[in-house]
Amino acid sequence: MQRFLSLIVLTFFFLSAFAQPITIATPESQGFSSERLKRIDREFSGWVEKGWIQGGAALILRNNKIVYHKAFGYNDKELKFEMKKDHIFRIASQTKAITSVAIMILFEEGKLLLDDPVSKYIPAYAKQQVLDKYNAADTSYTTVPAKRDITIRDLLTHTSGLGYAQIGSREANAIYAKSNLTAGIGVMDDKLLDAMNRLAKLPLMHQPGERWTYGLNTDLLGCLVEVISGVSLDEFFRTRIFDPLGMTDTYFTIPQNKAWRLVKMYREDSTGKLMKSTGSMLNGKTITPDYPLQGSTYYSGGAGLSSTIYDYAVFLQMLLNGGIHNGKRILSRNSVRMMTMNQIGDLSRGDDKFGLGFQVVTERGSARTPSNPGTFSWGGAFATSYWVDPKEKMVILIYRQLQSTSKGETTEKFRALVYQALND
Repeated sequence: MQRFLSLIVLTFFFLSAFAQPITIATPESQGFSSERLKRIDREFSGWVEKGWIQGGAALILRNNKIVYHKAFGYNDKELKFEMKKDHIFRIASQTKAITSVAIMILFEEGKLLLDDPVSKYIPAYAKQQVLDKYNAADTSYTTVPAKRDITIRDLLTHTSGLGYAQIGSREANAIYAKSNLTAGIGVMDDKLLDAMNRLAKLPLMHQPGERWTYGLNTDLLGCLVEVISGVSLDEFFRTRIFDPLGMTDTYFTIPQNKAWRLVKMYREDSTGKLMKSTGSMLNGKTITPDYPLQGSTYYSGGAGLSSTIYDYAVFLQMLLNGGIHNGKRILSRNSVRMMTMNQIGDLSRGDDKFGLGFQVVTERGSARTPSNPGTFSWGGAFATSYWVDPKEKMVILIYRQLQSTSKGETTEKFRALVYQALND
């Protein structure tokens, strides 16, 4: 009995520790080597000097404590405006995890079930068609009936058959373009529900549940949040996630008094040299890099947010804590468990699998990277990435702002540099 009570006490103190605010600690106190962490400084500075990036930021949390949080290089390289730790980055597809959490909040409130058909809430998704044959010459196509309606779980796992506009397959790009569908960034002249209703009339790229296809699934999830909750996705995020967690720098539209903190976007020219991006950010469509300042009410649950590296670290720490942070519970621990486990069975996803909004490292995937099995992750199109390793009780983020780069190796080099600094 005494041993049982001791375990209860230890569990209570363990969970209480992770319910506390994030604090700063020495690397050594959390099992890191300060000397080996300096390798990150050296490499990051080298990437800036070589012109691979104009600048960026990195953050490492372990045991709810910051052991590394630095910025390097420039926000604006030409003006020598230094990058700061509190600068705001376009996080693009990192929006997806937040939208997935919003759906799970509604699930916990009994407002939906994960295996509900989407058509229960947006009737246009009943009896959809699936692409059969596609003629690239004139973008015409034939279809066959879907075997079943797509479900909310299909959307969370990207197995619905929805493709991506602008950045998807040639078939999806062409078919969606004719209905003025986009990847969700910089949309000024459309309404989310209108766009999702148009999407419903177009063919799925494959039968629901039969393949993993990255697509507009999370934009549709964001629309479901609006339909089911009765408030905009912007308001839902702010009142149910951002305010409780103290995420004061995460926005669909960055307020004017913080506009100066938005990081400049860069891209490589034909010679590989970095230059400021001025538009045409997605397959030739003119989208200004200042889209986070424009005040759109088209809230893309798949790509629309901007944030600081610290704000997003708080969000990830909440998930690592089992749904709670600083005394505020956003989700139950079992919802987080569901989100971060294999939800696609034997469907092919390379070495890893996919949960409800996250890539999940498997035993096979762990053999190829330093991350332990169960690590969950994703990133954004403009060179932001994160990993959460429950075994190491660690959150890792690297943020840059690149529209295009041939130096994608920096992401994996950073991950290796973090893990090599562990010293316990």
